[in-house]
Amino acid sequence: MKITEYPSNYDNLEQMSLHELLHHINQEDQKVASAVLKEVEKIEAFVACAKNRMLLGGRLFYIGAGTSGRLGVLDASECPPTFGVSRDRIIGIIAGGDGALRVAQEGAEDDLDLAWQDLVGFQIGQKDMVLGIASSGSTPYVLGGLKACQSAGIATGALVCNPDSAISRVADFPIEVIVGPEFITGSTRMKAGSAQKMVLNMISTSLMIQLGKVKGNKMVDMKLSNSKLKERAVAMLRADHNISACRASNLLSIYGSVRKAMDVLQRQKEV
Repeated sequence: MKITEYPSNYDNLEQMSLHELLHHINQEDQKVASAVLKEVEKIEAFVACAKNRMLLGGRLFYIGAGTSGRLGVLDASECPPTFGVSRDRIIGIIAGGDGALRVAQEGAEDDLDLAWQDLVGFQIGQKDMVLGIASSGSTPYVLGGLKACQSAGIATGALVCNPDSAISRVADFPIEVIVGPEFITGSTRMKAGSAQKMVLNMISTSLMIQLGKVKGNKMVDMKLSNSKLKERAVAMLRADHNISACRASNLLSIYGSVRKAMDVLQRQKEV
């Protein structure tokens, strides 16, 4: 039996008080970060490979089904506004298409050929890299996709929550975050989902920093798409260059990004 399917360490959940339920869920959640820590070197190897491919013009794809697929789409969708990259640099694909983000698409995750068909739709090539995400480590959609990628000479990674899984065995860079049984037996949207979200955060964030999308500790390439982000951008310019809010706002209106405004201010300072 897969570890993700092991019986919960707790029983008679319906008889617990609300306080007990929340306390025990939190106890289990505290195990996630420690499990992720054990895989940092494998995550590093995956990101290093992805960086090299992206420097050559390649892209990073996430493929998954259900919760795993949704987490991949979420991480990919947050990179353009956060780091100013185009939407075709990190791409999340979920079994059953975007409709599966809200409503489960029955049978889509059991199709061994569907992921490759989805990837071909993006004209995937050998400069690209694919991360298969599946708590179980056996989801046919992901397994078939990674096998097809390897046959086509495309680098692959796996993000799973069971050891020595079928998906790990067909990945160049397997990442196995073993978080143990779920609080509700088999409910991998809980600890396994949290672990996957943490690892995806680590992958995309470290990758974008390595590709020069952060300066100091600031998101200088973020898209100024709402009032909150514009206010944050003004605060960045004021903190780094000691200028008025009015001037900072004007510079952002002219140049459209924190990085460009900072470059102009730096050149003016050097004159």
